[in-house]
Amino acid sequence: MKRLLPFFFALVLLLPLIPSCKGQFDALLDNGTADQKYEAAFAYFNAGRYNRAAKLFESLALLTAGTERDDTVQFYWGLSNYRGRDFYTAETNFERFLNEFPGSPFASQAEFLHVNCLYKSTLRYELDQTPTYKALTALNQYLAKHIESVNADACRRMIDDLEERLDKKAFENARLYYKMEDYKAARVALRNVLKDDSDNRYREDILYYTAMASYKFASLSVSSKQKERFLVFTDDYLNFIGEYPESSYRKELDALYEKVKKKK
Repeated sequence: MKRLLPFFFALVLLLPLIPSCKGQFDALLDNGTADQKYEAAFAYFNAGRYNRAAKLFESLALLTAGTERDDTVQFYWGLSNYRGRDFYTAETNFERFLNEFPGSPFASQAEFLHVNCLYKSTLRYELDQTPTYKALTALNQYLAKHIESVNADACRRMIDDLEERLDKKAFENARLYYKMEDYKAARVALRNVLKDDSDNRYREDILYYTAMASYKFASLSVSSKQKERFLVFTDDYLNFIGEYPESSYRKELDALYEKVKKKK
């Protein structure tokens, strides 16, 4: 970065001179020299006009290939896309940059920005979580390699957020059966969540809905099968209060348990 500081100060003075209208920008993009594009790209970048900066850095990539400007152009192409919140393109930029310039002064920053792009490209829990798994893998690999990095805590926060998202998706997918009033399937699905991940952050909720599903399944059963199925509820109830005796769900489950005891 130090080698660019004098240049950046000069660009501040040049900023009022850069093309302002779309026609002038397109002319620069199509016909400008490498030097003109380089100066204008940084001027746009410093002005926060990241979309235009990215277009100029992209057009420079071929012009500066193999020169001393090559890694700078490639890095700022990615950084412009990142600042412009085009994380998908930026992730591709940084991945290519790291493959081509592993020894660049920008490599350390690019490595973190690459995993950060993967994190920012993930989707909310209701949607496909394939990007989440990809981001988790990359973040854990980054942490293993850079455990003392200044970015380590940020990576841990991202990992925690993504793991919580996966926990919630697993819980909500299982609870969907409960909402559909398929209580037998709900209990199986909820128990399977904890079988796969006993440390799921929604464990209290999962155990609560497991007990509620077994109670409702028993209540809706024919009378000849209710006694056996209420015993299942009793087991689920005792499991719940054994783990969460102070839960806000306790009062509701206690009331159901008292009703079941009267049926014996």
